[in-house]
Amino acid sequence: MRTVMAIIDLKRKQRRKVMLYLFSFFISLCIGIALFLNLDPAFGGNQTKEQKDIYKHFNNYNNGKFVNEVPTSVITNLSDGLSTIKDFFSDPKNRNPDGEIPVNAIEWNKIKSEKDSLTWLGHSTFLLSIDNKKMLVDPILGTIASPVSFAGSKRYKYSENMMNIIDEIPPIDAVFISHDHYDHLDYQSIVKLKDKASHFFVPLGASSHLIRWGVPKEKITELNWWDEIEFQGLTISLTPSRHFSGRGMFNTNTTLWGGFVILGKNTRLYVSGDGGYGQHFKEIGDKYGPFDITLIEGGQYDKRWPDIHMIPEQSVQANLEVKGKNMMLMHWAAFSLAYHGWNEPIERASKEAKKEKVNLIVPMIGGTVLLDSDLNIPPSSWWEIN
Repeated sequence: MRTVMAIIDLKRKQRRKVMLYLFSFFISLCIGIALFLNLDPAFGGNQTKEQKDIYKHFNNYNNGKFVNEVPTSVITNLSDGLSTIKDFFSDPKNRNPDGEIPVNAIEWNKIKSEKDSLTWLGHSTFLLSIDNKKMLVDPILGTIASPVSFAGSKRYKYSENMMNIIDEIPPIDAVFISHDHYDHLDYQSIVKLKDKASHFFVPLGASSHLIRWGVPKEKITELNWWDEIEFQGLTISLTPSRHFSGRGMFNTNTTLWGGFVILGKNTRLYVSGDGGYGQHFKEIGDKYGPFDITLIEGGQYDKRWPDIHMIPEQSVQANLEVKGKNMMLMHWAAFSLAYHGWNEPIERASKEAKKEKVNLIVPMIGGTVLLDSDLNIPPSSWWEIN
């Protein structure tokens, strides 16, 4: 009997040791992750107490988080979450292009001229010239949409190195950041741009990231939805979108998201930012429309997250509701963040635009569109490279 009790006692001690080891490992892992998130600058910064005290007086801020105008879900249920993980490992057909994405040689003479122009640099990155003000929207020119080089969505194979464009780019009057996700706010791109850009416009809270990366506070303007300011003769407004934010495990929705209205003497431009379809498009159109050109997201969609990204047919409808005279589809042709074919968004959008009589322009990446003369050129179907 004494021997049996000794064996039982030994097993109990062994179980305690195993449990203590597992607990210690878990705590060490948590501490390691926390240290990594805090020490690696790519994850960005945190809002100050003063910022949070200001935000809590806004209608779109609740219990330390920004909220959408209507209920919005990222993943609707556990089953959708599990099927998303399954798709991640299965790599559906045509999710990535077979060959290189062709990139048009940058026409710097057009960009540096006084004419209003637009140059698409892939995904949601645009180089704009309006009233001879040179501006960048959501500059991500690096090779991966991730805080680390060993994991994340990699840029498609391009015929040009997009990061090199920053070396040749003219001085930038303003950079516009729609939200802080990695495929819109890129640490490497901002660090390389920070001395070349005079000012940054960001949604509430996102200044904390830029400040950590060395952008002086006085060069940053934070905006809430519907805030409107004058900037060097341009009218700038941050408009609502239906989305979310966050760069780490513990800061979801601590910064705001949105789109931008940029109004010049001859060009009225709207950038949707990321987000699902909603009533806000009609409100934007009623307040600021019509627009000469709209840049509307329509890629990285999925039936499992219908609230936060539009399908291409909704993108065309959004253009109609904001009263866009001409439209470009963005948020595609650089990264595969969803599980549809890489060029499916433009195929579907082109079909819907033709049906709805919307002038959808699709310049090659790197190609410059003169906004007073190049808006009725038929697309070349350059994306049919497979």
